[in-house]
Amino acid sequence: MIKFYSTDCPRCHVLQKKLDSKNIKYEIHTDRQEMIDLGLVNAPALMLENGQLLDFGAAIQWIGGYNAN
Repeated sequence: MIKFYSTDCPRCHVLQKKLDSKNIKYEIHTDRQEMIDLGLVNAPALMLENGQLLDFGAAIQWIGGYNAN
């Protein structure tokens, strides 16, 4: 399952709405230490099922091209 790293900031809300609009299943992770341990310096971020970590811009692009088929 996709992991959505969120600090509940405005950009996090934007990304969450985009995920929801495409019916993409995800689990929310809000533990800041977990984010630091992953090397994240900004939120939000997505970790795809293949382990790829996407920052906000890359996540928006990925969602835009997402096709559930």
